[in-house]
Amino acid sequence: MKNYEITYHLNLLGEPCPYPAIKGIEAMQQLKKGEILQIISDCPQSIHAIPNDAKNYGYDILEIIQNNVEIHYIIQKNF
Repeated sequence: MKNYEITYHLNLLGEPCPYPAIKGIEAMQQLKKGEILQIISDCPQSIHAIPNDAKNYGYDILEIIQNNVEIHYIIQKNF
């Protein structure tokens, strides 16, 4: 794991797709420049949807950590 301080956590375990991607984008849009959001999901489709959405909206994916079925997305707003 890299050296950063997570500003917000969004636990979406048990949420079926497409809700993790939708709620993730809604949460990202609330971030201020430099803030970091951790999204936790167990939805298999989120491994593609969340990183693609973050990139399309201009957010930086700092890290993706997969722990069994849990996937942790670390996303930063730099604008």
